[in-house]
Amino acid sequence: MPGLSDSPTLARATVAAADGHQVSLSGGSFALVALVAVVALGSLGAAAYFRQEVLQATEGTPRMQEIARAVQEGAAAYLNRQFRTLAVFVALVFLLLFALPGDAGVRIGRSIFFVVGAGFSASIGYLGMSLAVRANVRVAAAAREQGAEPAMRVGFRTGGVVGMATVGLGLLGASVVVLIFRDDAPNVLEGFGFGAALLAMFMRVGGGIFTKAADVGADLVGKVEQGIPEDDPRNAATIADNVGDNVGDCAGMAADLFESYAVTLVAALILGKAAFGEEGLVFPLIIPALGAITAVIGILLTRARPGENGLKAINRAFYISAAIAAVLCILAALVYLPGSFSGLHDVTGGPDRSPRLIAIIAVLLGIVLAAAILALTGYFTGTDKRPTLDVARTSLTGPATVVLSGISLGLESAVYTAIVIGAAVYGAFLLGGGSVVVSLFAIALAGCGLLTTVGVIVAMDTFGPVSDNAQGIAEMSGDVEGPGARILTELDAVGNTTKAITKGIAIATAVLAATALFGSYTDAWQNAFSDAGATASDLSDALQLRFSLDIAQPNNLVGLVLGAAVVFLFSSLAITAVSRAAGAVVYEVRKQFRDNPGIMTYETRPEYGRVVDICTRDSLRELATPGLLAVMAPIAVGFGLGIGPLGAYLAGAIATGTLMAVFLANSGGSWDNAKKLVEDGHHGGKGSDAHSATVIGDTVGDPFKDTAGPAINPLIKVMNLVAVLIAPAIVDLSVGGDRNDGLRLAIALVAVAVIVAAVTVSRRRPLAVGDDVASPARVA
Repeated sequence: MPGLSDSPTLARATVAAADGHQVSLSGGSFALVALVAVVALGSLGAAAYFRQEVLQATEGTPRMQEIARAVQEGAAAYLNRQFRTLAVFVALVFLLLFALPGDAGVRIGRSIFFVVGAGFSASIGYLGMSLAVRANVRVAAAAREQGAEPAMRVGFRTGGVVGMATVGLGLLGASVVVLIFRDDAPNVLEGFGFGAALLAMFMRVGGGIFTKAADVGADLVGKVEQGIPEDDPRNAATIADNVGDNVGDCAGMAADLFESYAVTLVAALILGKAAFGEEGLVFPLIIPALGAITAVIGILLTRARPGENGLKAINRAFYISAAIAAVLCILAALVYLPGSFSGLHDVTGGPDRSPRLIAIIAVLLGIVLAAAILALTGYFTGTDKRPTLDVARTSLTGPATVVLSGISLGLESAVYTAIVIGAAVYGAFLLGGGSVVVSLFAIALAGCGLLTTVGVIVAMDTFGPVSDNAQGIAEMSGDVEGPGARILTELDAVGNTTKAITKGIAIATAVLAATALFGSYTDAWQNAFSDAGATASDLSDALQLRFSLDIAQPNNLVGLVLGAAVVFLFSSLAITAVSRAAGAVVYEVRKQFRDNPGIMTYETRPEYGRVVDICTRDSLRELATPGLLAVMAPIAVGFGLGIGPLGAYLAGAIATGTLMAVFLANSGGSWDNAKKLVEDGHHGGKGSDAHSATVIGDTVGDPFKDTAGPAINPLIKVMNLVAVLIAPAIVDLSVGGDRNDGLRLAIALVAVAVIVAAVTVSRRRPLAVGDDVASPARVA
């Protein structure tokens, strides 16, 4: 029967698990894992060093410091309230993980490390935010007093702190689990990865709603209606906009990239144990540990030469660090892995290819994929490349053509990105030589290869919002003019491109991790099937349909369509949430301009806090629905339709999520940079009709690139991890002595009811809220 016996290697691993066979961890391997933990601590030390360097920079004028403190207070207040809200979800999931079948020790460890993963993800997000809100004013001051290179160095070193902390905590969590649980480490790491992914998804959605509600509201009223600059202090939404950059782009994206790091390691360790035995449990830790070393090199090498574009300097450092990582990974594979499968611990048989060769090619594929995504995304969103230049040129014919050109650019770029990612996945798959589990492990190793660059990638991402905030502080304070202002404008444009690049790389890691987790899902349910003492011949025709992975079956096609549909619904919910919150911001800012004419003449100061409160309230209120959808949809499909349809559901979500995430990110990035081009003087410059057209395009793209698009990355991994975790329970209720179709269907119906209720409540919320909100006609 397809799905039960089509993978000899998986079947062999399944039988071994059923017989109680355990993978050992020898003294040498134990020492290597301990060394990885030391490297993780060293990475945290490097983060502390870079942080101290950033904080030593000058903070600028008193007015600049005053604005920076307002942003700091708003960002800290939002994250504190968000964490209190999310603590409830963490506590509930912690308890639910105990209810899943399995060994008591594994269940306890998995639940505890679920909290650890969630805590690490939250810590990375908070660290990214807390330093970024201190670094933004320092970047502005460096541009004002010292020039381009010092300003860029402060901004990129800020990102380096977050990057090294991401590497350090990810490695530390994974290595500690392996040291403590050894043979059971992959099962415990499921909880660690799930905690990281769940928190990242909530932070990505919540922070994205906050930042884009403020950004859209500020642009529509300030730029379009009042004709004032983006960060003009007369706009009541400016502080909220700058706060949003930090809680969305810094905290949210940092947590997102951390969970990508953690989940990829989880998938690699789960499959590595089955494919390579002891070596497969250790080698995936060695690769990112080497990446931690090269990340420090890449961060230190990021220096702009006189007259050089900042993006060129960042790209050069990335490619150098990636090349060094490739050489070190090749050496590690040659030294640690044997030349044939007979030399591996606890593994008999395998493809004809050398484990050494498989690992080297797979890791190199991941590194090359990162470089290819960097180049591809940079081409479609860079201010000096034809696609974005063409989008800017369409502003001469109005906002409709700007929107259409940006959408077409995003759709086209998604195809090329998907092809590149697909080629990497298939190339890694071919390395298995017919062994499915080795092929899936090769895909996971490609993800580990991509992880060697994650320290620099996170630095690139954080650099974007820091430079954006620096320009905002400079404009609001009015204390940075002439060359300093031009430097900050250039750094902001570079930051827009680096943010788009990191979003492309993040979706690539999501696909690699999700594909590997798909193999972990298959392994999980087949192990549970063997543990239940069932065989394919014991199943009725109806049960065989529920367990078969044959895509030609109608029930599996239904699962595939549902997986694709969930990505669309999730994106819709995120964009609608931004629209609702932005509507409330628009009305509030309009009201303040209408009721306080002195704001425009600088006689009255806007009430910034009211807009911050609106964004905070609405973003936290909107968190629940996307989160419940991500967790409950796989439960409904798995318990309702079966193992096969749930596998097809995951495949549909991965494929659609890849295309949707890239489309949303690149469309939004091109619109943003097209606006920057016009503001720099092209096609009429600021205040022209072309400028208004690009502002409209940018406001459409804001929730695309900073809310819905990036949130799809953790969505895919959350759903895959939920599937891995519930697979044994689905099997137990479907076959064997614990079979209970009534309970199984009841669980599915409850999950469906939760989804329907959450979506219904979300859809019934008004488009604008507040006691004093008027209709558009009244406030126009």
